[in-house]
Amino acid sequence: MDFISLMAPMMGTGTGTGTGTGAQGGSGMIIMLVAMMALMYFMMIRPQKKKQKEEQNMRDNVQIGDEITTIGGIIGRVVTVKEDTLIIETGADRNKMKITKWAVSANNTANEKAEAERQAAKEAAEAEKKAKMEEAADASKARRKKTKKKDDTFDA
Repeated sequence: MDFISLMAPMMGTGTGTGTGTGAQGGSGMIIMLVAMMALMYFMMIRPQKKKQKEEQNMRDNVQIGDEITTIGGIIGRVVTVKEDTLIIETGADRNKMKITKWAVSANNTANEKAEAERQAAKEAAEAEKKAKMEEAADASKARRKKTKKKDDTFDA
């Protein structure tokens, strides 16, 4: 079977004898095409635009002293930032290279800072959880002592 024979019932061009099937099939086809376009937009185009926006923001926020990785895999430290270009130092001999901003693949310094912040937040959450657990244990001990005193007073 080919595509046209599969789509014929939707278009209303089949061998059916019903009336008005052409108009219904055509509107169904249009609705299906609109739904497919919407699905394609939300699954492919929108995430790509979001990723491009994040990359452009990262490139615009490169500062002097940041360690970057270029698209070609060159790792260097930013020495000068201009409107569309960067000058980076690479290697032990401090060779300088002039590159365009669009060639920056990753800002390693910003990634390290973000990772350190995530780690600090995780440690703070763990410390808070531990403090709550200790507080609950202390409260439990205090309750046990109260109930023990009450039991002792009833015995006497």
